[in-house]
Amino acid sequence: MVIKLAWRNIWRNKRRTFITVGAVAFAVFMASVLRSFQKGAWDKIVDSTVNLYYGFAQVHGKGYWDEQILNNAIEYNDELKSLEKEIPDVKGVIPRIESFALAAQGNLTTGVLVIGIDPEMEDDMTGLKSRLTEGNYIEDDDEAAFVAEGVAEKLGLKLGDTLVLISQGYHGANAAAKFPIKGLFKFALPDLNKRLVYLPLNAAQEFYGAENLVTSVVLKIDQRDQVPAVLKAVNAKLDNEKYELKDWQQMIPDLLEARKLDEGSAVIILGILYFIITFAIFGTILMMTKEREYEFGVLTAIGMRRWKLFSVIWWETVFVGFIGSIVRIMISIPITYYYNVNPIDMAVMGEDAVAAYEKFGIDPVMPFAFEFSIFLWQAFIIFIVTTILALYPYWKIMNMKPVEAMRQ
Repeated sequence: MVIKLAWRNIWRNKRRTFITVGAVAFAVFMASVLRSFQKGAWDKIVDSTVNLYYGFAQVHGKGYWDEQILNNAIEYNDELKSLEKEIPDVKGVIPRIESFALAAQGNLTTGVLVIGIDPEMEDDMTGLKSRLTEGNYIEDDDEAAFVAEGVAEKLGLKLGDTLVLISQGYHGANAAAKFPIKGLFKFALPDLNKRLVYLPLNAAQEFYGAENLVTSVVLKIDQRDQVPAVLKAVNAKLDNEKYELKDWQQMIPDLLEARKLDEGSAVIILGILYFIITFAIFGTILMMTKEREYEFGVLTAIGMRRWKLFSVIWWETVFVGFIGSIVRIMISIPITYYYNVNPIDMAVMGEDAVAAYEKFGIDPVMPFAFEFSIFLWQAFIIFIVTTILALYPYWKIMNMKPVEAMRQ
């Protein structure tokens, strides 16, 4: 009876109800679209950055991440290789050995980051082969180098030339070798494009005197939300005294901080929208309470309990917010789904925008996040707002004197 009465009451003044519902729907629609766009854009940036090199999780020797030197390398053994078979969400185990070296050609030298990789596994995760600009991609049994264009340009090298590498190997061993350049590639990030050199894993291990050793093992994980379960499973399997496990948030904290900062600014915008919505709903409640003081006085005088009267008013405010939320969901779901399937092409903003995204190795498209939690969260906020605002009619009803109310 209370709910039925509340539903009828909100349509006693249709214009006021439609205005309030429209205000709620508009503000919540804007909040949902903004949140969907922001989350979708950042998810795209994170996925692109992670898949560019780091992966969602890596296994290292204990203490390697704090002191990234060859002496902290680990054996690439069956225990690590078996992670792919024993943990379903791990789709690949990609070994790497990396250290710095001095690259030379004639009288020219430059510091480079030498990374030993399994060419096929690396390409499967990072798409390294797709960055090839000249020559051929390296293979497992090659004794050749895959060199970034920036390094080749700095040293005056071209395809087929010999690259001399000098470094310090495992446990201080001398490391010096010559590698013909089999292929050139262009890396998206300018800083890395000026200092990256890839070698086949076996060749890099021989160069550094680190047979069967790796500095990191990247775990290929398809979905970001699978990471916590994978970390838990890997931690349970590996010896924590020997290995350390890092996820993408620990490896690239700057990206996480940038996301939090951007989301913090969005919270301010959302706060303004909900501030507007709060006043729209409160205006409805204020007018409704004032206009119906006589009605409240009569109902109370004839014996209607005050808490039941308040229940009617509370349901009325909830209905208004609920209708506004339903209208918002009906409008925003198809829009966000469309832009989730058909991401916004940043080319519409001009070549400079496309170049800026490509500079950081990110595809120049921005998808919306299509997650029902976004819509449900907005509806929950509206429920909380209406519940809090309903305290005003509660206060008025509980302090109302029926005789005085009927004289209004």
